[in-house]
Order: sequence, then C-alpha cells, then structure tokens
Amino acid sequence: MSDHEYIPKSKVGKWFNDRLPLLTLANHLTDYPTPKNLNYWWTFGGILTFCLITQIITGIVLGMHYVAHADLAFQSVEHIMRDVNYGWLIRYVHANGASMFFLAVYIHIFRSLYYGSYKSPREVIWIIGMLIYFLMMATAFMGYVLPWGQMSFWGATVITNLFSAIPLVGESITNWLWGGYSVDNPTLTRFFSLHYLFPFLILGLVVLHIWALHVPGNNNPIGIDIKKPSKDTVPFHPYIVIKDAFALLIFLLIFAFFVFFSPNILGHADNYIEANPLVTPAHIVPEWYLLPFYAILRSVPDKLLGVIAMFAAIFVLVILPWLDTSKVRSTVFRPIYKQFYWFLVADVLILGYVGAMPAEGIYLLIARVATAYYFAHFLLILPFLGFKEKTTPLPLSITEPVLGGSPDMAMARDNSNYKEKL
Repeated sequence: MSDHEYIPKSKVGKWFNDRLPLLTLANHLTDYPTPKNLNYWWTFGGILTFCLITQIITGIVLGMHYVAHADLAFQSVEHIMRDVNYGWLIRYVHANGASMFFLAVYIHIFRSLYYGSYKSPREVIWIIGMLIYFLMMATAFMGYVLPWGQMSFWGATVITNLFSAIPLVGESITNWLWGGYSVDNPTLTRFFSLHYLFPFLILGLVVLHIWALHVPGNNNPIGIDIKKPSKDTVPFHPYIVIKDAFALLIFLLIFAFFVFFSPNILGHADNYIEANPLVTPAHIVPEWYLLPFYAILRSVPDKLLGVIAMFAAIFVLVILPWLDTSKVRSTVFRPIYKQFYWFLVADVLILGYVGAMPAEGIYLLIARVATAYYFAHFLLILPFLGFKEKTTPLPLSITEPVLGGSPDMAMARDNSNYKEKL
C-alpha cells in the first residue's frame, strides 16, 4: 500500500470505495510521479483534453438546433447564429475549437517526434494516439460538410469520390457513403450521425491513451528512463497541475482572440454561400489542418495511387516506432537528425501551403518534391541515421540537467570516452 493511498474515514465512504474506488483513483492521479524536467511542450496533453470536452459540449448544444436536411441545414445554421441565445458564441467556439484542437494535436505530435516519445516502451501509446488523430480527421471532415455551404458540398463530393478508385468495392463504398448516387440529403444525415458519434469514440480512446501512458510512465526531454523516482520525479499535483493550468490559460487567450475578433478567418468564404450542385467553386480546398494530406493526394497523377499515397502518409506514422532504429530517444542528443527533424517540419508546412494552391504549374512540382521528401524522411533517412549517426553522451539520470553540477555527468562522459577508445 502506498503511503499516500486514500483511506476513507466514514463507513459510507469505505463502503463506496470498496465497490467503486473513484477516490482512490483520483488520489493516484494527483500523486502520480512525473519527471521533474518536463517542459511546457508536455502541457498540450491537458490542453487537448480540454479541447475535446469543449467540442463535445458545444456539439451537443448545436445538435439540439441543427437540422440535418439538405433543404434546411444552411438555414438552421443561420438560425443558430441569429436566433438562438448565444448561438453565435457556441458555434464560433465549436468551429474555431476544431482548428485549436488540430493546432494543439500537431504540436503534441511534433513534440513526440522530437523527444522520441513513440519509441519503446511507449509504442502502444503512440498507436492509440494515431488512431485518435485519424478519427479526428474523419470527424472534422464530416463536420465541415454539415453547414451545407458551397465548400461543404463540393468538398464532400471530391473526397467521397476518391473511394471509387478502390478496385472492385470502390463504387459500392462510395454509394454507401452517399446513400444514393450523388451527394445529397442521405449523405448529410449519415455524416451528421457519424460526426455526432465519433467524438465519443475519441473520448474512449483518450481514456485508453492515458491508461497506456500510466504503464511505462511519461517520457521526458532527455529521453532516458527514471533511475531514482524519489529524486527524478515530482507529484502530478500541484507541480504539473499548476504548469498545465498556466499553459491552458495562455492557450485560452489565443482561442478567445479567434472566437471574438476573427471568428471566420480560418474558414473559406465560399462556405457562407448555400450549397448549389450546379455551380462549382473555382478552387475546392479542405480546412487548413487537412491541407498537407490533400497536397499529397493531388501530387500523384493517378487517382488510385493518390489515395494510396494519402493513406500511406498517415500509416507511415503508425509504424514509426519500428522505422526509427536509433537507440537514443531524444533528438537533443542526435545532432544530425535534429537538422532533418526541422527539414520535416518545413516540409509539412510547405505541403500545407501548396495544398491550398491550385494543383498546377510550380505548385504541383513543389508538392511532388515535398511528398517525395516526406516519405524519404520516414522510410530512408530515419532508419539509416539510426545505424550511422554518432550521438552525444547521455546523462545517467534526469536530475543532473535540472540541478547541474552532478558528478554523474562527468562519469557518463568518461565512460563514453572510454568506450570510444576501446
């Protein structure tokens, strides 16, 4: 039994805790030993949990007023904005909340890539995280269709048509998604049902994600295992809680800026025009957070190969723990890979930019080069560097980078130099 384990004092409390130990679990979470050197990049897990809860609550309220019918959907959104008490606020929080959700998840993912949080023994945590990310993209895409504006309608038409490229079953899948032979009312009702369901599936996966995290424990910026828990860790509460709360406050200020001052800046102007199957927009694009994958899709001239490349770009992230052959987790100690990491960040930003541009001329050429580099990074560069790169010496514990002046660091360097001489 832990020294800090919760023991109910009353008979009622003991009776309840023996049958459903919620308070014991809460006590475990507050006393959960956390590496003392976690920086603010680790606060995005809590921010993402806040974003998910916000999206679910605002989505439930919006669902009470939204009408999932092709003839009424656009007007129901206008009704929410104009007639429902604080409907404008709820909708803007939900719409911009999706962007804030993806902004936080991209930071969370790239933090994991930098510090090697996907490596052993945290592969399952990473895979569950990728499942969450995939469901987020599906949920966001279907949510983008619901306002039934021009970009909603034509975006749904373009993306669902991609499934028709799958041999043998493609046409059947497309017709099932449409609920007929074109994007129409059955498509909208199906997307609304799935858009309402998926966030609860994501919530379940988030619980699994956190549960899986508590088995091996947190990674940390230097990427080494905890040697002396009493010295290398601090209780989650109040130390990490206060840090997460401060980061969430800053995040909320940015979130509030978009909601109250620029609520439509991240949307597309064509989506404020009611859907018209007879008028095709000049340039069909998804939301900004899907643009890198959209660029990969369009960079391949063949329709089927483009779909394969788009899904492969996500799948390669799932198998990343086995592609990275380096024994060192953190990029802090990998000087060569650190440069390639920033090349990857730039490459994804470039893909996002060209994804918003017409698929022609120089934009198409850049997209193809950026797509080639994206796959080369994970399939060629990462495995090769793992075998060939000479890493810098690792400290023996996480305490010395925090406190400094520890003889362990000198010992680690001496051991490293001795091994090199041998």
